[in-house]
Amino acid sequence: MKRLSILISALIILISCQPPYQPRTIESVVIKSFTIANTSIRAIQVIDSNSVAFAGSNGVIGIFSEEEKFPQAHFPIYQDSITPNFRSIAFNGKDYFALSIGNPALLYRLSEGETSLVYSENHKKVFYDSMHFFEDNVHAIAVGDPTENCASIIVTEDRGKSWRKLPCTSLPVFEEGEAFFAASNTNIKIKGSTVWIVSGGKKARILKSNDYGKTWKIYNTPIVQGKGPQGIYSIDFYDMNQGIIIGGDYSKPLENTSNKAITTDGGQTWTLVADAQNPNYKSCVQYVPGTQGQEIFAVGKTGVSFSNDAGKTWKEVSKEGHYAIQFVDKNTAWLSGNNRIGKLTLKQ
Repeated sequence: MKRLSILISALIILISCQPPYQPRTIESVVIKSFTIANTSIRAIQVIDSNSVAFAGSNGVIGIFSEEEKFPQAHFPIYQDSITPNFRSIAFNGKDYFALSIGNPALLYRLSEGETSLVYSENHKKVFYDSMHFFEDNVHAIAVGDPTENCASIIVTEDRGKSWRKLPCTSLPVFEEGEAFFAASNTNIKIKGSTVWIVSGGKKARILKSNDYGKTWKIYNTPIVQGKGPQGIYSIDFYDMNQGIIIGGDYSKPLENTSNKAITTDGGQTWTLVADAQNPNYKSCVQYVPGTQGQEIFAVGKTGVSFSNDAGKTWKEVSKEGHYAIQFVDKNTAWLSGNNRIGKLTLKQ
């Protein structure tokens, strides 16, 4: 036991003695755009540096391959006369899942070329915003606007074969007018068995569960709030403690006050960064992997911005609007937008 304690202490010392991050010299940020006609794409799932899965409006789900230069494996989906508008996509290592907004909510499973409806919900207020699998690929969670006095949260514990809605008795109470944004499929962040979800509108808060959604806590943030288009649109965590949130006011996208904040305690408390400085409204924020939580990209209809000091200062790298970004590695990411997929490459 003593030998184990010494080993753990040595490991902690070794980790704490890691050299501080040295900012990279990035010579250029190159973004290539590829047209995906007649669909607005807010949800992407990275496959590798050559391909990305996506879900969009008009019932479109597909895999874009840069090598083929056109979308592959489309699965147009209809139920009677309904054409789903997808804002969420998730992958469990084998099957893809796509979830629509609006009433009725339709959750489809795409397995080996076959499509099946695994969950539906009818309610005048139903509107699901995002969906992700946990790292075990067994549990998954999707979040939507309240139909009662709490968030609408559905979960699966069997790799997506069946889904159930959590009762309000097991969730934090929401204020009237508090909801979510279906802007980029990134208002959920997962690490291990922990999930963070961000809200907006009347309140801009953090819902957190450490046990796959069984129990919850809720935390306040200093992000702009109080009106429908205001609040947190996206969240990311580099590790279990260091995280970032971003958003703003969709109706006033050029404003940059109280729209980005960071945490170092797992989301319990948040501190505004670059306040009254750019970037302005953004719909997605992501850490660059392998950069010790220092490099971050944020995208939105106002363009693409980059930070190499954990979000304290930012530089605009493109004025082209995008909805979402997801990294393959520290030099490559995929983006989505209106009628297009993008590929971002960092060149040193």
